Amino acid sequence: MASRTIESMQLADDQIRILEHNFATVSRHPDETTFMLIAAECGLTEEETQKWFRCRNALWRQAEGLPAELGSVND
Repeated sequence: MASRTIESMQLADDQIRILEHNFATVSRHPDETTFMLIAAECGLTEEETQKWFRCRNALWRQAEGLPAELGSVND
């Protein structure tokens, strides 16, 4: 589901490269200021950037064998 959402965003290769770089090296959960900076670097809105990170985090959690929804792991 999340991969289809990311694909539907129709991002350019350079935008994806910047987003993936930030996801891997800066934070999987950026703060508001970082979202603003990443969005400006990519030429996206903050909302689009946040949506991409939500979907990308869901894909990461699924790849790690965790539930797709944040905070749904029970102790």
